[in-house]
Amino acid sequence: MTFDVSPIGIVRSDRADVVDDNWGSVESVIDLDRTVLDVDATLGLAEFSHLEVVYAFHRCDPAATTIGSRHPRGDTTLPRVGVLAQRVKDRPNHLGVSRCEIVDVDGLRIRVRGLDAIDGSPVLDVKPFLQSMVPERADVTEPTWVASVMKNYF
Repeated sequence: MTFDVSPIGIVRSDRADVVDDNWGSVESVIDLDRTVLDVDATLGLAEFSHLEVVYAFHRCDPAATTIGSRHPRGDTTLPRVGVLAQRVKDRPNHLGVSRCEIVDVDGLRIRVRGLDAIDGSPVLDVKPFLQSMVPERADVTEPTWVASVMKNYF
């Protein structure tokens, strides 16, 4: 089974290099495609504080796709971990999902902060972040290696 997915917009950012860290202060604009969406598609979106963005890792080399396991960020001091237990770009389907802060909404232009997508990334979908969509769980469990690879991410 396959699915056809077309971009609804594109990320515009000063950040063009594929770098893993320091995304917290990066401001980007999501330019939504007027041929795909009506201008009122973002009506009410500015009332939310955060957005979830689904985008394509468009500069990934398909030959570098991981379908098994690898060391997180190539750090051989860390255990090998399956690709589905990581949020790496070189994964099947090359899809990214990111939660970011909405700074401004102006028609089909959404300015955000903290989106970890580089300039030119095709945007496949955007959704307002709803706290009620997060399961109520007091404790989140993560392996210890996550803290070391994510310490400078945002």
